[in-house]
Amino acid sequence: MKNYKFIFLLFTLFVFSQTNIYAQTNSEKQIRKLENQEKEAILKGDTTTLFKLWSPNFVVNTPYSGVATIKEIKGFLSSGQVDYTSLDRIIEKITFTGDIAIVMGKEIITPEKNTQNAGKTVTRRFTNIWMKTKGVWLLTARQATNIVVE
Repeated sequence: MKNYKFIFLLFTLFVFSQTNIYAQTNSEKQIRKLENQEKEAILKGDTTTLFKLWSPNFVVNTPYSGVATIKEIKGFLSSGQVDYTSLDRIIEKITFTGDIAIVMGKEIITPEKNTQNAGKTVTRRFTNIWMKTKGVWLLTARQATNIVVE
């Protein structure tokens, strides 16, 4: 009888652990998809998509040593200060804490001619923070640091 209880306990633990792994994998797939949508929207200058993905309280610790609010970021976009020929985002880790997803990795960008570091290849580290609000993931905060400009 003790063996049956032990086997039942192991089976129950296995089922619950698989359910948890599936849920995390599903959430991670969602965040990866959103990260890609945001990256593509930046490359295309698609502000309609960006404003759907970004929280109204979106804030960025920019690679140029300043903090920018959503209003300032909209200004950067409309003036062409955020304009890339290429943007490659390599996600190294996604961590979930409740309704918060923290994405970390590196980006390799080539800014357009009318921006800082125009025509150079810029490698930077980034952290994006997504918050699930009313069932929707929104990019709420971002930090980016240039580490190599060539």
